[in-house]
Amino acid sequence: MALRQIRKLGDEVLTKKCREVKEMTPRLRTLAADMLETMYAAEGVGLAAPQVGVLRRIVVIDVGEGPVTLVNPVVAETDGEQVGSEGCLSVPGKAGIVKRPEHVIVKAKDIDMKDITVEGRDLFARALCHEIDHLDGVMYISKVDGELFSTEPPEEEDDEEGEDGEE
Repeated sequence: MALRQIRKLGDEVLTKKCREVKEMTPRLRTLAADMLETMYAAEGVGLAAPQVGVLRRIVVIDVGEGPVTLVNPVVAETDGEQVGSEGCLSVPGKAGIVKRPEHVIVKAKDIDMKDITVEGRDLFARALCHEIDHLDGVMYISKVDGELFSTEPPEEEDDEEGEDGEE
């Protein structure tokens, strides 16, 4: 496994629609494993293939309940509504308020290309929708209500004891 470079806002690959995976190749298995490693290293909860420069319909998610790899995921059903802060590894240091479904049902294939159905609530539902949006070239910033805000801690100001830096 290897860490992949996460593409940032402004990279054209993030605006493109991904191709369906027709068969699971060794290269795509490696991609999925690398995506998980990259997501964990970046302290994220989800990562989509285009975020590492690959236009294939693969996402990985772990909201604290163990990793999930979805191939060709499609949101089949939604219910309810949640409004909350959302960020993205491709938009570091920023977040925004986004409305998402409270509950989603996603149909996909697992890493072995077997049909699966995944049900998500709360943060998992948010992550599913966010990552599947990436596969269609949609970034969360297009859904933000209001402005993006910084998630970086404010810089501490230096004490101004003396003008030459001495105390």
